[in-house]
Amino acid sequence: MRRFSQVDSAIPQQLRLQILIRDSWRCQICGSMRRLDVHHQTFRSHGAEHSEQNLITLFRTCHSSLHGVA
Repeated sequence: MRRFSQVDSAIPQQLRLQILIRDSWRCQICGSMRRLDVHHQTFRSHGAEHSEQNLITLFRTCHSSLHGVA
């Protein structure tokens, strides 16, 4: 199973913290405050960059669901 926290490490730490603070340390889908990842809304593989507008805070299970991982 892919670990999304490893993907998070590609996001500069300061930007990741900025996103978590902006999103009040809550998943933007379910509201959880546990096991948070920062997710690219438009995938980097589709040409998106690390930008505040393209990043969102997600609970790891919600993040996995978006990627089709059980």
